[in-house]
Amino acid sequence: MKSTKKKSHPFWKFFWLSFLVLSLVYAWYSFYAPSNDIKWENNITSIEDLTNNSSNKNTLLFFTGKWCSPCRIMKREVFADQEVEKKVNSKVNPVIIDIDNPNTKEIVNYYKIGATPTTIIVDSKGEVLEYAVGKIDKKKFLEILNNSQSK
Repeated sequence: MKSTKKKSHPFWKFFWLSFLVLSLVYAWYSFYAPSNDIKWENNITSIEDLTNNSSNKNTLLFFTGKWCSPCRIMKREVFADQEVEKKVNSKVNPVIIDIDNPNTKEIVNYYKIGATPTTIIVDSKGEVLEYAVGKIDKKKFLEILNNSQSK
C-alpha cells in the first residue's frame, strides 16, 4: 500500500515560522528591562533598616521578583524614563525589594505584599503614604510620587 502524505502548502510553513519568530520577540520584549540611573538600594531587609535612614526624604519601596513580567515592563516604561529618574533620585530614597529573597521576608510580611509589582511610598517612620498594587504607568507613578510629597 502506498502512503498518501499530503504536502503542506507553503503558506502554512511561512505562517508557523512567522508565529514562532513573533512569539520569541514578544517573550524577549516582555522580560527586557533596560538599565536606568535610579540609585536603587537593594540591601534593606527589615523595618529597622528602613527607618534608620538619616535622610528626611520619603522612601519608595518597589517590590518585585525576577520572574515578574509586569515589573520588567514598569522598569522599561516607567523607571527608564529620564523625567522619572530625575524625580525619584531627587525626591525619595528608592529601594527595590526582591520578594523571593529569604532575607526580605520580614519587610514583605510587614507590608502584606501578596502581588508584584507593588509600589509603596513610606515616610521616615515606615508609615505608608501611597500604595499601588500592579503595573502602573508613568503618569500614575508621577501622580503617586507628587501626592506623597504633599503629605
